[in-house]
Amino acid sequence: MGPHPGSQTGTTDPERWSEWSGRMRWAMAINLRRCTGCYACTIACQQEHFNPPGIFWNRLMILESGAHPIPMIQIYPVLCNHCREAICVKACPAGATHQRADGIVWIDQDRCVGCRYCIVACPYQARSYNREKKYLGLVQSLTEFGRLGKEIFPHQDGVAEKCNYCMEKIDAGLAQGLRPGADRDATPACVNTCPTTARHFGDLDDPLSEVSIIIRERKGVPFHPEFGTDPCTFYYLD
Repeated sequence: MGPHPGSQTGTTDPERWSEWSGRMRWAMAINLRRCTGCYACTIACQQEHFNPPGIFWNRLMILESGAHPIPMIQIYPVLCNHCREAICVKACPAGATHQRADGIVWIDQDRCVGCRYCIVACPYQARSYNREKKYLGLVQSLTEFGRLGKEIFPHQDGVAEKCNYCMEKIDAGLAQGLRPGADRDATPACVNTCPTTARHFGDLDDPLSEVSIIIRERKGVPFHPEFGTDPCTFYYLD
């Protein structure tokens, strides 16, 4: 069994998606009122990409405000924003972080030298550093799931990692004529698995796509727009 198409070591060939470039920019819209903090998105992401323990591409920020007897819980799902003005791309001295024409920011782990400049540069703290060998210890061995992940979606030690909008699913789906955001086999795992349909995905450059309509009509805003990175992950209140 070979590496997953678009996996960390078998990243998508730019020629495969050049025919689609210039006509789309992928984006995600998240309904903060519908998110219940169930962690289904986090688990689905871990399963999809066989992420090592301690590496989370999808996270939840849960904040508490107010006081007894009326405390308030605020839940913010966070992931890479795939910014139009991606600071991480400019910060990488090895040229390992790339931005595709469709807006997806991804890391070529074969070129990453583990300097962690991109982790420091990202104002959203959306990146992790994989110290995979650290947690194995002397007696712990890989589970069957871990061994399968080594074959399907291998992760390298000593490199940076982050959400890639499930670009391997997007590319494979587009090649089959599927529409990301509408067809499950071409849509990010976190969007598919959300039990409250709090997440939506699609082409931001298409004014008639569901994600564009939601962002436009429900006043979707990105996380910390004052950072000036022009993120493509938006949040709104239903």
